[in-house]
Amino acid sequence: MTEKYEVVVVGGGAAGLSAALVLGRARRRTLVVDAGEPRNAPAAHMHGYLSRDGMPPAEFLAVGREEIARYGVDLVRDRAMNAVRDADGEFGVTLASGRTVHARRLVVATGLKDELPAVPGVAERFGRDVLHCPYCHGWEVRDLPFGVLASTPMSVHQALMVSQWSKDVTLFLHTVAEDDIPDQDLRRLAAAGVAVVPGEVAGLEVDDDRLTGVRLADGTAHERSVLFVAPRAVPQTALFEQLGAELSETPFGTYPVVDERGLTTVPGLWAAGNASGFAEQVVNAASRGYRAGAAINGELLMTHLDATAGV
Repeated sequence: MTEKYEVVVVGGGAAGLSAALVLGRARRRTLVVDAGEPRNAPAAHMHGYLSRDGMPPAEFLAVGREEIARYGVDLVRDRAMNAVRDADGEFGVTLASGRTVHARRLVVATGLKDELPAVPGVAERFGRDVLHCPYCHGWEVRDLPFGVLASTPMSVHQALMVSQWSKDVTLFLHTVAEDDIPDQDLRRLAAAGVAVVPGEVAGLEVDDDRLTGVRLADGTAHERSVLFVAPRAVPQTALFEQLGAELSETPFGTYPVVDERGLTTVPGLWAAGNASGFAEQVVNAASRGYRAGAAINGELLMTHLDATAGV
């Protein structure tokens, strides 16, 4: 049997839970499908969220799940595998367990995955002393010796940004040729006091479970306590593609085209959080989910009233 909901939210992170909270409080029958793979799982704490600064991500999500349950929102630990839009403009969603659910409106908040540079040690230490976001972690590692692993010429921007948190920053060019960096950026690096080291990075130096240095392919090592990297963003767009939503390529991945509320080009299909863009921190993702939830409730209400009034 296909269970019917007014709204199905695919993704149980900050964006999905926030949308579900708004919808539950609006008395909408709502289901959250959560695969349990939050992007920030490697981090011990999240930062920059007013009143929640320093809270472990797992605790944040646990509290969110408790909150939506108070308003009758269902949550299932499962994965949405397929979605179709029927002749009435509503959605059928098939889960990995074989369960099928029907939704008048569908919110996709599946986020993205971080594809890390293939340097030994980087994945193992990601979220500890291998980091990607200075706004998320910069204060905690301030004034330590930083390294920045270049993966594209855009890594120069990351090196310049992290110099706000430490005056001892080294940019390891790795696979980027110095000739590929514009002269203007080289002057900016010099102005920020960022050292530039050519040569491919072969691995990390670790002592007593702490990052102590970066080792180049030629065998030389540079003492560093923190390494910033720029993961390749891999948006989870399968459901958008299945439903025919328009997608847009950006320097940070391909995302659905959405309006200011998160509505895609497919009526009834909404995107929230990192499913709609690369730069959504936890607080931003929660805001986007809230906005989508409120907009969906309003749309459902007006649709009902128009049908009743014969408008």
